[in-house]
Amino acid sequence: MKTEAAEVFEEVGETATKLVRRTIVRAFEYLGELVTLLGRTLRAIFQEGINFGDLARQLTSVGTESLPIVLLTVGFSGAVLALYTVGSLTNLGIGNLLGGIVALSIVRETGPLITAVTLIARVGSGITAEIGAMKTTEQVDALRAMGISPVGYLVVPRLIACLIMGPVTTLFGDAAGLFGGGLIAVNQGQTSHQFIDSFRQLLDTNGSDILEGLFKALVFGMLIALIACREGLETKGGAAGVGRSTNRAVVFTIILVFAADFVMTWFFKAKSVV
Repeated sequence: MKTEAAEVFEEVGETATKLVRRTIVRAFEYLGELVTLLGRTLRAIFQEGINFGDLARQLTSVGTESLPIVLLTVGFSGAVLALYTVGSLTNLGIGNLLGGIVALSIVRETGPLITAVTLIARVGSGITAEIGAMKTTEQVDALRAMGISPVGYLVVPRLIACLIMGPVTTLFGDAAGLFGGGLIAVNQGQTSHQFIDSFRQLLDTNGSDILEGLFKALVFGMLIALIACREGLETKGGAAGVGRSTNRAVVFTIILVFAADFVMTWFFKAKSVV
């Protein structure tokens, strides 16, 4: 019995090891495909230029149409953050730091991350579905037949739009988060002057905290566009394939955004210590 049990555990261990190894290899392959697509996109920008009409439409779709959702999600997040912390800070006798703590959390982490998740749900899925539908109906092949690069025509305007509007919508989201936190602070007995004055106590005067969050938003926007376009261009299998590609795009983007957030936060923390 002991021998049989040992064999079972050995087989399970080998299977798990193979699965982990295959997952790691596939993850690096996927990252390589994203880097390759980024390189092709940059080359298309320099060789073929930018269609500013398409870019304007994508800026509207990514930024203007997403802004109300970003304001609501980040605004409520700031309110919840203040609601959870105001009591504890008051009991500790440092309630006057509520605004600074909320501001740090919003501009460094909550604002960029919640905005990115909102854009993934609305923009990333939409890009994948749109390009995936074009792929399954052979419109992408038609572009190639007409001598038009699918990367230059489809990927370039969407990548640039996400790179521009990711930080812009994050800025508006930060403001909404601070406004939501301020409403809770005032409701709990603080004055708006106290809440705003505490910003100066904890936020860096050179704006590095805000720039850190905007840099994260820039990276998140790049990931959203690249993954969405990659999954759309690789779509197969008709309408069902479009659904699968959209699902993969959302899941993979969320995973990579959180992973990138961890890496960047680790880097910024290490840099501040040094």
